[in-house]
Amino acid sequence: MTTKSVAAKSAIGFVPQDLAIYPDLTARENLSFFARLYGISGKQNRSRVGEVLKIIGLEERAGDQAKTYSGGMKRRLNIGIGLLHSPSLLILDEPTVGVDPQSRNAILESVEQLGEQGMAVLYTTHYMEEAERLCDRVGIIDRGELKAEGTRAELVALLGEYDKVHLTGSGALEAAAVACARIGAVHAASAGDGSIELLVEGASAVLPEILTTAGGAGVSVHGVEVEEPNLEAVFLHLTGRALRD
Repeated sequence: MTTKSVAAKSAIGFVPQDLAIYPDLTARENLSFFARLYGISGKQNRSRVGEVLKIIGLEERAGDQAKTYSGGMKRRLNIGIGLLHSPSLLILDEPTVGVDPQSRNAILESVEQLGEQGMAVLYTTHYMEEAERLCDRVGIIDRGELKAEGTRAELVALLGEYDKVHLTGSGALEAAAVACARIGAVHAASAGDGSIELLVEGASAVLPEILTTAGGAGVSVHGVEVEEPNLEAVFLHLTGRALRD
């Protein structure tokens, strides 16, 4: 180990999947103890502990022993410990495992805020909706091998699938489907019972033109649904659908 390696590690905050807290200590005592390990003492210690308690939403329960906390509160305390030294890079290993929906949402909101404030976050998860919500770039790893990496759009493009647009309405549905099929980004269009189904490349950008075209062909549109390929579909495509032990 060199001085440079220690300096590099001091810029990293690591939040493990297994809780790394002392259950018999309060949240404030846990944070104060770990802050001292980071070399934060005295008034700076008390100030930073207060700031972190506010970030993780445990100010009102700061004086209670951690063993009295719910699973979500323990997770938030675990994250707080990793934030004490204001790291440049925060590594979170499945921070929402086994928590209730309210705590899960609170954790995700905290991570979003940290990213908006300029902190780099490396986030590992099995929940694809979390990756879609939080990550600028996503890497899909299977059995230790990086299968693919990129933005959400780049990964979804690997499937070669189009967005599915479902229009419900009344009027000249067949004529509208034919008219919409002439739009460059529309790869297929068909009329059904009170609806039109379209396969579209980049539906969000083309939707206004689709609606204008359908209206011009004599359709009164009552509802619109857009279904985009998601990261879960990409993950299953790259790693297989068979159950794992």
